Parts: sequence; C-alpha cells; structure tokens
Amino acid sequence: MEVILGMLCFLAVIQWQQANRKRQAAELELQRTMQLFDVSLEVNSTIRKQDLLVKIMETSSRIMNAEASSVILVDEEKGELFFDLALGEKGDEVREIRLKIGEGIAGWVAQTGKSVKIDDAAGDERWSSKVAKRVDYPTRNMLCVPLVSKGKIIGVLQVLNKRGDAPFTDRDLQLLESIASPTAASLENAMLYDALEKSIHALKVTTAAKERMESELRIATDIQMGFLPRKGLSLAYRGVDAEIGIGGNGMLLHAQAEAQAIIRPAREVGGDFYDYFRIDENRIFFVLGDVSDKGIPAALFMAVTMTLLKGKMSAELTPGDLLTAVNQELYKDDSTMFATIFCGVLNVATGQLLYSDGGHCPPYIVRASGEVELLKGKKGLPLSVMDDMVYMDNEVTLDLGDRIIVYTDGITEAEDRLQHQYGFARLQDVLVREQGSKPEHLLGQMVMDVDLFADGAVQSDDIAVLIIDRNPIKE
Repeated sequence: MEVILGMLCFLAVIQWQQANRKRQAAELELQRTMQLFDVSLEVNSTIRKQDLLVKIMETSSRIMNAEASSVILVDEEKGELFFDLALGEKGDEVREIRLKIGEGIAGWVAQTGKSVKIDDAAGDERWSSKVAKRVDYPTRNMLCVPLVSKGKIIGVLQVLNKRGDAPFTDRDLQLLESIASPTAASLENAMLYDALEKSIHALKVTTAAKERMESELRIATDIQMGFLPRKGLSLAYRGVDAEIGIGGNGMLLHAQAEAQAIIRPAREVGGDFYDYFRIDENRIFFVLGDVSDKGIPAALFMAVTMTLLKGKMSAELTPGDLLTAVNQELYKDDSTMFATIFCGVLNVATGQLLYSDGGHCPPYIVRASGEVELLKGKKGLPLSVMDDMVYMDNEVTLDLGDRIIVYTDGITEAEDRLQHQYGFARLQDVLVREQGSKPEHLLGQMVMDVDLFADGAVQSDDIAVLIIDRNPIKE
C-alpha cells in the first residue's frame, strides 16, 4: 500500500510540474503577445519619421530591458548606413557617422539580412568602434536585426547592453525580430511621407523664387523623375514547376522576371509615372499611370498617387483592392484631376499575372511564339473620378518567353506635322518587328519610331513605357 501511495504521489507531482510548465509557457506567450500589441500601437501612432524613430528606440529599449536602442537606416544610393536620428549631447556627431554596407555588426546585418546576438561586442570580429568612440559609450552585449519591408532591407534595429548581469537570450532575439516586422512597415510609410513633405516644401520654396513657366516645369520634372525607379528590377525563381507539382516528376523550373521602363517628359510636363518592386520571394508589383493636366499640379498629384500606391501595397492585397483603396484617398469633390492607371502582380514561379485597369491604354502581350495580342479585361474609371469606384481584378498567364508592354497615350496619340496620330497599328508593327529584342533595346526602338513618325513635330504629351519579361534562366 505504501508503495502504491508513493507512486500516486510521484505521478501527482509530475502532473503538477507539467501543468505548471504549461501555465508558465502560456503566461510567457501572453506576455509576448501583449508586448507586440504594445509595439504595434506605438509605431502606428504617428506618420512623422522623427517621432516614429524616437518611439521605436524607446519602445525597443523598454521591452527588451536594454540600456539603449538605435535605428540605422540604409542609403541605397551611397551603399551606406546612417543615423537619421541620434539623441543626447553628441547627437550631431553621431549623425555625421556613415558605415559602409558590411562594415561593423550593423553593416553585416544590413548586408546579409541575418539577425545576430552578441554576448561580447568588442570581442566580435565584425565589431566597429566608430560610433562608440564618438559617444564614449561602452557596448557589452547587443542584439541586431534587419528591418525588412516589401522584401527590401531599409535599415537595422539594435538594442545595447541588457540591464543586470544576464546576457540577451535567444528568446530575446526572437522577440526583437517580431518587433522589427511591424516597425519596418511603419518606418517605410513614414519615410515615404517624409520624402513627400520635403519635396512639397522644397517645391513651394523654389517655386516662390521662380517668375517664369520654364522654371516651374523644370521643378516639376525633377519631382517626377525623383519618384521613379532609377534602374531595372530582376527577380529569379528556382524550384519545382508549379504545373507539375511536388508530387509530379520533379521537373525543375528556373524562371526570371525583368522589369524595365522609360519615360520622356514633354515640354509641358504631365504626370506620367511608373514603379515596380518586389512583394515577396516570388512576386513583383508594377504600375504605370498618366495624370491629367500639366505642370506643378500634375507633378504633385503624381507624387501623392505614387506614395499611396507604394505605402498601401502589401502581400495580401490584389491590384483591384489596391486601386480601390488608393482611389478612396485621392478622391475629392472639387478635384478636376484624375489619373488613368494599370497595375499588376506577376508570380514569377507560375506566370500568373493579376492586373487591374483604371481607364488606361490596353497593354500588349508578346508571346514566345511571336503572337502579339491586345490585353483585354474588365476596366474601371481613372483614379479620382468616382469616390465609391470598386476596381476589378483580371488574370492572364505569362508563359516563359512572354512579355507584357504597358504604355501611356503619349505613344499612340503622338502626332506628326499634319496632326495624324501614331496609332495602335504602327505600335503593334514595332512590337512584332522587335519581338526578339532585349527590353532596353525595345524601349529605345519604340521611342525612336515615335520620333520618326512625328518628323520634328513638338511632343505634346509625356511618353512612358514599361516592359515586364518572364524568361527561362539560362544556366
């Protein structure tokens, strides 16, 4: 009997310990969820970049129980990291510091996209004392994680010196990675808003000093060009053919999507625009539009439209959902401005192209077989024409070797000296003739053919063309 009672007591203790561990795990998970909820509230409470950076650093330090925190942003043009905001007496000195991508621990994280937990910062081979020497602040241990938005590293978030004697743990690193996700999205939106505010402010200041229309148009052109991607985009996929599936014959599919575009403003600057960026590891987003009107108003409307498109686009939205949301933001009862627009999301792995059309010129698809077809689908009204407009999604497949060409009416409505229009038939002839050309060459040939047709007639509208290719990767 005593043995049985002993066994029962032993089992009871084991069950109590298991229940206690489960309770503790549940409490930790609840605590982590509440902390992430707290972070989400903080980072979404402001769109001002400087205010947001302060909130990110203060919240990260508090939740991670760290002495300090910093956000270091990526300057893509220079390939450097910089402190946009630095607090304390030596803040000005810190803001002067620039780190090359790959330099120091933060530079390594920005280069590799990997998170790190370091127990002895000064003893790490990647350590750079450039910042510590300026502020005379010793760093014992640290966590550093990348800030990633829409597949692009926009900066790094780091916390320094955990309070007390204990070092940071792997769980701390996981928590900081969870904090970085909503932080990155909010930060990119704030950066876009900040850039827009600075552009508008600079525009107002500069425009006030200008007395002639030529100056105004030159400023508008600078704003327009400043919002456009400066180089092409390439996204590769290597994996199992989606049509065969993992359970099929295991045939590998190596596909690559390439985006290239060109824009040439007219003398009277309009608001043609384009953009493309990676959404996730398999999909790219692209858009091309044409704002009505000319000059500064069109340039500003274009800038606001592009900011909304980039800020609102996410992996969960379809092109139709995106245009519906952007239209609700743009529409004003007293506005006389609108924008035709075409946007799409291409899945490089499957070739699925989801697209939505807001009253834009119909694009062309050039098939690998040489066939050229006009892309048709359900159309909506241009943006900012009707406040409750719901934009529809359409679908088409781009097979390997296919390409889609999106353009503005500056191509088809270009006129010669006798006011004859260039038209769709001549455009299709160029696409057939140049079907084997690389995107950069085709863009040049399209613009050159319009110039040959115009024969010296003044270009009255912007010309913009966007090409998306889906090709097999040549190993």
